[in-house]
Amino acid sequence: MVDVIPAPLDMTAYGDGFFELGPGTGLAAGEGGAGTERWLRATLGAATGLPLAPEDAGNTEVTDVVRLSTHPGVTGELGEEGYRLTVERTGVHLVGGGPAGLFWGAQTLRQLLGPDAFRRAPLPGRQWRLPLVRLQDSPRFGWRGLLLDVARHFMPKEGVLRYLDLMAAHKLNVFHFHLTDDQGWRIEIKRYPKLTEIASWRARSKFGHRASPLWEEKPHGGYYTQDDIREIVAYAAERHITVVPEIDVPGHSQAAIAAYPELGNTDVIDTTALSVMDTWGICSNVLAPTDTTLRFYEGVFEEVLELFPSRFVHVGGDECRKEQWSRSVAAKTRIADLGLTDVEELQSWFIGHFDAWLAARGRRLIGWDEILEGGLAKNAAVSSWRGYAGGVTAARAGHDVVMCPEQYVYLDHRQAPGEDEPVPIGFVRTLEDVYRFEPVPPGLTEAEAGHILGTQANVWTEVLEDSARVDYQAFPRLAAFAEVAWSRLPAPAERDFAGFERRMTAHYRRLDALGVAYRPPTGPRPWQRRPGVLGRPIEGPPPNK
Repeated sequence: MVDVIPAPLDMTAYGDGFFELGPGTGLAAGEGGAGTERWLRATLGAATGLPLAPEDAGNTEVTDVVRLSTHPGVTGELGEEGYRLTVERTGVHLVGGGPAGLFWGAQTLRQLLGPDAFRRAPLPGRQWRLPLVRLQDSPRFGWRGLLLDVARHFMPKEGVLRYLDLMAAHKLNVFHFHLTDDQGWRIEIKRYPKLTEIASWRARSKFGHRASPLWEEKPHGGYYTQDDIREIVAYAAERHITVVPEIDVPGHSQAAIAAYPELGNTDVIDTTALSVMDTWGICSNVLAPTDTTLRFYEGVFEEVLELFPSRFVHVGGDECRKEQWSRSVAAKTRIADLGLTDVEELQSWFIGHFDAWLAARGRRLIGWDEILEGGLAKNAAVSSWRGYAGGVTAARAGHDVVMCPEQYVYLDHRQAPGEDEPVPIGFVRTLEDVYRFEPVPPGLTEAEAGHILGTQANVWTEVLEDSARVDYQAFPRLAAFAEVAWSRLPAPAERDFAGFERRMTAHYRRLDALGVAYRPPTGPRPWQRRPGVLGRPIEGPPPNK
């Protein structure tokens, strides 16, 4: 059995033979194949110890070839991200609909070589054999995303690059980079240096859920320089991953206000007394709806656009508490001047300002589904996180949607019941629950369903203090999510979860080779537990709406 994850569209194994890679195996790249050739030579060369030399007229040491190419015929049938892979005894031919499709095909080829192909150095005595297969494949969705929250707990650059490699191995192609929140600002903005001097560090951190009595009594923080961001974006692009930055407004902004108090509601509270938030939860200290705030964030976004070529820019828009606006003379004056009805419409105006500002610069705003409240901005797309309802509303109104409902794909939620689960948060969402997630809700017309750009898994890090905790929460469920996002699976109840579990047996060995600290099927290892650290488990099944 060929245990590929995500499952390909069509695969035929024929015969009992194989193609064996050896010292005489070369790599030959046609048009559009240079990037995948470099990646394969570097990655498989390290794992196998083989030279994988380029094929050319003067190289007599190459006796058989892995050929890489792109072809418009494949594009017509399978799209830019589709590919065909043919393994015969005499050689291998991988052809992509475009460079991205070729790269995704290379991920399949690596899986077919076995788990040791995911190591960084060769093990002795290994044979490198590919089964004889004919395979064609293409993704169901164009947006196959992962959100990583680096604001609550900072992940150094090397960890981000590692997660881009893990995304690529699972054919995920959108990295949602949550860079700012109440608890930290993680991107250098040159015109506003206090955002990294002050807003990127907090004095201490709550350990566990916000109701926990425990604290980590040491400063926490960090940020990415603009050159770090350029490196991350370039590294992602080489792996055909788009990086979508998130700068959260008008809520989730206490860190920015701590650095620049004039951004807050100064007629309601003493914003100079604020510091970067050190606990979790929804904060009432939100941005003031003033011209000063608008100009400040236009300056932020100008630098963000220079660093991120992504068509989409995420502006958050979620969980913006309105108590301060309701008491603020400046906010009430703004409401009156604009002829608005209430503070909900005021937030809609705030988001609409940046929707128009980004559109004028050739970009599109995307925000969490709260941006529907008070009226959805003209060009906005919606990340539907509070269930399906926001996405359904947006799609029916002709807006594009990324489906990421928390009851299915918030991977910080616990994976099993019981006291052994570390810092249990939210509903139980097992590997099978994620595998049976369906991104397109029932009841949409074909045209409305066409507005579902794809789907995304979200990893929030309030209780994930390091990369090992992120690994534990993300895996193995991210592998199930990747199959949901890529493969054309049947209806949830008809999906072959037992077959997926069988394929995961091989995939766990790949994750082992990659050094991923995943949750084992039998439960957490002793060192993965967090006894005595308070979580917030929610009992019973989650709402399905």
